[in-house]
Amino acid sequence: MVGFISVALAVIIFVVTFYPVIMVELNYQLTQAQGELTVNREIKPQDSDFGIVVPKISANAKIIPNVDPYNNVEYQVALTQGVAHALGTGFPGSAGNVFLFSHSSVNFYEASRYNSIFYLLDKLVVGDEIDLYYSGEKFKYFVNDKKIVSSKDIKYLGSLGSGKTVTLMTCWPPGTTFKRLLVIGELKEENP
Repeated sequence: MVGFISVALAVIIFVVTFYPVIMVELNYQLTQAQGELTVNREIKPQDSDFGIVVPKISANAKIIPNVDPYNNVEYQVALTQGVAHALGTGFPGSAGNVFLFSHSSVNFYEASRYNSIFYLLDKLVVGDEIDLYYSGEKFKYFVNDKKIVSSKDIKYLGSLGSGKTVTLMTCWPPGTTFKRLLVIGELKEENP
């Protein structure tokens, strides 16, 4: 009887701990199975003053501007409110690199509604769309690179050349701090 209760308790703790991640993954798999990911559907941003929408993975969040990525307390607070924009990096539409970071998942006792916003970043491939909203304007970026780097590799916080880029970063594998998953996109300029 004690063994059964212990196993049941372990299963309950596992489900409660990973519930947000499980739900995000299940939703993605069900949506993909139904073929809805290939349909162009407009997702209304949570914040058009500074927000992000990644249609393929249904990510939609407010972006908290000018967060110090070296100040653990500051960025942890910002990540309970949305996706963090690294202090000193570019803004949508301008030359330079817009560097955004968020959790891939966290423990249930630290969970917020944003704890898994970048959990599905690994599903993005070259050509996928990333929409950034800034001051009421929409900027379309398209993925051109994806890589896993050391957690100590900070060169991606800087400019990635003379273009207009966005870098999305999260911890990898999800729920750990071993490495970082980076998805890099380039702004598609609209023809006048």
